[in-house]
Amino acid sequence: MAAYSRSPLLLLLFSSVFLCGFGSVLGLKAASGPAEPPNPPVLRPADPPAKDAPAAAAAGASQPRRATGWKLSEEEACREDLTRLCPKHTWTNNLAVLECLQDRREESEIAPDCNHLLWNYKLNLTTDPKFESVATEVCKSTIAEIKECNEEERGRGYLVSCLVDHRGNISEYQCNQYITKMTSIIFSDFRLICGFMDKCKDDINTLHCGSINVGHKDVHSQGEVIACLEKALVREAEQQDGVRPIKEECQKAILRVAELSSDDFHLDRHLYFSCRDDRERFCQNTQAGEGKVYKCLFNHKFEEAMSEKCRDALTTRQKLISQDYRVSYSLAKACKLDLRKQRCSLDTNLPRAREARLSYLLLCLEAAVHRGRPVSGECQGEMLDYRRMLMEDFSLSPEIKMNAGKSKNIYLTCTTLQTLIQSADPGADYRIDRALNEACESVIQTACKHIRNGDPMILSCLMEHLYTEKMVEDCEHRLLELQYFISRDWKLDPILFKKCQGDAARLCHTHGWNETSELMPPGAVFSCLYRHAYRTEEQGRRLSRDCKVEVQRILHQRALDVKLDPELQRRCMTDLGKWCSEKTDAGQELECLQDHLEDLVSACRDVVGNLTELESEDIQIDALLIRACEPVIQAHCHDVADNQIDTGDLMECLVQNKHQKEMNDKCAVGVTHFQLIQMKDFRFSYKFKMACKEDVLRLCPNIKKKVDVVICLSTTVRNDTLQDAREQRVSLKCRKQLRVEELEMSEDIRLEPELYDPCKSDISRLCPNVAFGNAQMIECLKEQKKQLSQRCHQRIFRLQEVEMSDPELDYQLMRVCKQMIKRFCTDADARNVLQCLKQNKNSELMDPKCKQMITKRQITQNTDYRLNPVLRKACRADIPKFCQSVLNKASEDSELEGQVIACLKLKYADQRLSPDCEDQIRVILQESALDYRLDPQLQMHCSDEISRLCAEEAAAQEQTGQVEECLKVNLLKIKQEGCKKEVLNMLKESKADIFVDPVLHTACALDLKHHCAAITPGRGRQMSCLMEALQDKRVRLQPECKKRLQDRIDMWSYAAKVAPAEGFSDLAVQVMTSPSKNYILFMIALSVCVLFLVGLLCGRITKRVTRELKDR
Repeated sequence: MAAYSRSPLLLLLFSSVFLCGFGSVLGLKAASGPAEPPNPPVLRPADPPAKDAPAAAAAGASQPRRATGWKLSEEEACREDLTRLCPKHTWTNNLAVLECLQDRREESEIAPDCNHLLWNYKLNLTTDPKFESVATEVCKSTIAEIKECNEEERGRGYLVSCLVDHRGNISEYQCNQYITKMTSIIFSDFRLICGFMDKCKDDINTLHCGSINVGHKDVHSQGEVIACLEKALVREAEQQDGVRPIKEECQKAILRVAELSSDDFHLDRHLYFSCRDDRERFCQNTQAGEGKVYKCLFNHKFEEAMSEKCRDALTTRQKLISQDYRVSYSLAKACKLDLRKQRCSLDTNLPRAREARLSYLLLCLEAAVHRGRPVSGECQGEMLDYRRMLMEDFSLSPEIKMNAGKSKNIYLTCTTLQTLIQSADPGADYRIDRALNEACESVIQTACKHIRNGDPMILSCLMEHLYTEKMVEDCEHRLLELQYFISRDWKLDPILFKKCQGDAARLCHTHGWNETSELMPPGAVFSCLYRHAYRTEEQGRRLSRDCKVEVQRILHQRALDVKLDPELQRRCMTDLGKWCSEKTDAGQELECLQDHLEDLVSACRDVVGNLTELESEDIQIDALLIRACEPVIQAHCHDVADNQIDTGDLMECLVQNKHQKEMNDKCAVGVTHFQLIQMKDFRFSYKFKMACKEDVLRLCPNIKKKVDVVICLSTTVRNDTLQDAREQRVSLKCRKQLRVEELEMSEDIRLEPELYDPCKSDISRLCPNVAFGNAQMIECLKEQKKQLSQRCHQRIFRLQEVEMSDPELDYQLMRVCKQMIKRFCTDADARNVLQCLKQNKNSELMDPKCKQMITKRQITQNTDYRLNPVLRKACRADIPKFCQSVLNKASEDSELEGQVIACLKLKYADQRLSPDCEDQIRVILQESALDYRLDPQLQMHCSDEISRLCAEEAAAQEQTGQVEECLKVNLLKIKQEGCKKEVLNMLKESKADIFVDPVLHTACALDLKHHCAAITPGRGRQMSCLMEALQDKRVRLQPECKKRLQDRIDMWSYAAKVAPAEGFSDLAVQVMTSPSKNYILFMIALSVCVLFLVGLLCGRITKRVTRELKDR
């Protein structure tokens, strides 16, 4: 090639970077000899070369003999270095020698004369006007194929510039080699790139990036100049303090140089020398060209064996890519057509500089992918690599690094992080987040192995296994970090976006995937979607089925952690710190907020209330609870759990099966917690809310707490029932659901605040170790009611009154006697269940535990007539008539200790009760005759005597009247008058009905059948029959019956002496009920007749005397 001084070759941004001679600028005369040696400011200056050798070299380089075979290897200045550094087979090729010497290792220096000779050779070579002619000849077919290059004006150097731009498309071997070699020569020294020096001269001097004067400066320092400018450009983008701005034309030149060196890492001289050893270590088998070495090195950037110098150079290169995607050869090539097709460079609303940003490119192409538009697989592959790159190193996003340094601007930092996540879009492929991929690899292999690698559902699968045994701690942290951002922009979940983009546009007026709106920011779109997800058909505008399924999936995942619910975290930040700072375990923060619902600020209370209301409709949103309850669900609730639409059925099923053997502690605690939360607001019970919404608005307005609403509606139902209202004011569907709520509340005292609050101190004092569930606490308080505080005692009494009138609300009774109810009372009305069980209590098929429970309830009923609704109804006229004095002393909310029933018993013995009341009292007498505990007055007055005289009988497991018989037999030994009176009353009652005396009835059962079968029971008729049979010598009674009857006669005789009649009425009753009633009445009649005759005789005598006195 001959030396010429024609116009330069263009190699600058947008085909404007020229390769040119710097003779006029640098004072260099290419044809005559070298310039004066430079004075480099930073690097150690080399010894100035001898005038003759360089001049000869320069002259030699310009002589015609170069065309006939001039060789660099023949020059004296470089012979020693060539022999030492370059293989012999390269000596015959000047370009090979040049490449060998300029790509030498950093520690291998060459002589200053050789260095300068190479500089002049490269300069003369690139300024040769036939440079273009050679290119035209070597690349003839290639130029014809590339339309842009074929149309370039000849003679100005534009042709070679075009070929360099399109060198990736050059298939002709010789042309490719030629252009590659020339590019390598050009990029070895920034001074060979004309225009670059012109545009960046001032910035180089200002930033002290190196010398721009001609001299023998080491070629490595020339790469350092460009590296220095690139780093300055990066610092400016990050807005670091104290950074001087680079002129815009120099910025373009820097990026253009980076772009032109994007396919071959040899062309980035600073990176090439920094990473030469690392390339051999990590990418030895990677072929240079098309950016392959760059990508290989990027992939190994964070490995420990990577040198810091190379890592810094790679980071700088990546930062340039983030500013201009064209700096990445592979990405620009793969996505060139897609960028045009998706119109990613035509947004007039964005500044031109932003269109080149990697983040904008990724957002634009990702939007196309999310909308289902075609994007080539090659381009998507490149996008995946660079999305992963952005996720691996946050410093590649200048906005993040800029804002992260400003500690006060937390919101801005999070916003820029959100933008990064959107750009990288890890939701579409978890592998983009290398940290997540590595941390969760074991979880994916075990829990998600059924899902295709790279599928977006992998993230969903990981979320489903969050806080499970399969999850590892590191994966948990990484997953929550990523989900924090995904949860704040619905578009970052590709499955959700795909299924719901139509619904979002229709219902929430959203824009495109990468577009935003102040009226509907990304975080608000999901809120809009889930509000429509649970609408009924009557409420209109609902989500499509596919979208609703995805919305439910997201809600289930977000419930795992409050940080995944942006609105909840934003509005409740203060309350979380105030009330829940110590609640750090999974799910505890939301539970804590629900527990303190009344204490929360208004905004937080609203969002927690809405979420709780949503949970009541679909409890599967509470994923932690569902996991804990999995055994119960599988065993008892799988039918409702399989329904895609949950309307509160699953929680209702869990409550109903709360005490099954499959129920574990975690599930029981979770279900109870949700029940307690439901009591705060009736809206939190979805089924109750839907069934009774209209009734509540009509009958119980302005009432919010569920317990108050239940009481209000229950009172209305009860009043309508008692008053025999023609039509119930509470609707049928509400009454049914009201019954469910009442039954659930009866299981745990905490679900009834009006009972729980007054009894808290009693619970801690009397029942500290008793569990709340299964109504155990309520049962404990009932058993200890004599020791309860007044307020608690009153509440327990009211509760018992309700339970006795409606046994279904007696949780313990219904639980213990569940099977017996099925056996004996299937046809009985729900309100008569206890009555039915009492009637079958002594059946051989009766379960002992149920029998014991029935006895407990009988004891309770007999303490007060108000606790026995059947007796109360039957004796409603008798009680005020005969027992008013007892009622006057009674308090409204405490037991009468059986006084009213004792009063009615006495009137029963006197045969003065109405038939209905008499029947009920007879039943009570019969029951209490078999078990002394059913007579509260007897137990209260005779407890000491029973312990002293009848301890063995009282200890018997089965009570059949032994204690009563013992007291009767030991009547003379009883010291306490109260007890003696009760025993005498028993004797008096037994005279009225033999069934009241179980010992006598058992002994005389055969005699009753033989001699008194035709006698109607009651009013002492059968007892009189037996007494007459005893006196009739013709009748032979059973020995035991005869003995027992004689004992009873003796007792009655003693009772008559000890307790004489208190009035004429008592005397008449005693006579009428006496076994010798006929004899007594005969004697009374005879006495009356005798008195009459005596009176008659006395009257005649007195009349005669009076007449005689008159006659006198």
